[in-house]
Amino acid sequence: MPTASVAAQAYASLARLTDAAGIAKAGTDTSGGPGFAALLKDAVSAVNQAGQNSDKQAQAMAAGKANIIDVVTAVAESEVAIDAVVSVRDKVIQAYEDIMKMPI
Repeated sequence: MPTASVAAQAYASLARLTDAAGIAKAGTDTSGGPGFAALLKDAVSAVNQAGQNSDKQAQAMAAGKANIIDVVTAVAESEVAIDAVVSVRDKVIQAYEDIMKMPI
């Protein structure tokens, strides 16, 4: 079963791929606000940060330097962030499938 840190690393890899492809650099729309790519990049970065925080807390707990409440809180925050990203991914896939079903 994949852990939260594995999923966060996967989404961080996705962020690096979007940077390499130049997708996130086109992150503004005509209204001057951030575009979808920029928002997606920020969300992936936040999930990655939550996963790293969770890992650090777990390592500190293993070393006897952290409180169990802090570890549980960090893991829960990471889980919520990953669930949110997965939910958005599912909605994007569903929207794509709906668009593909439309008649031309």
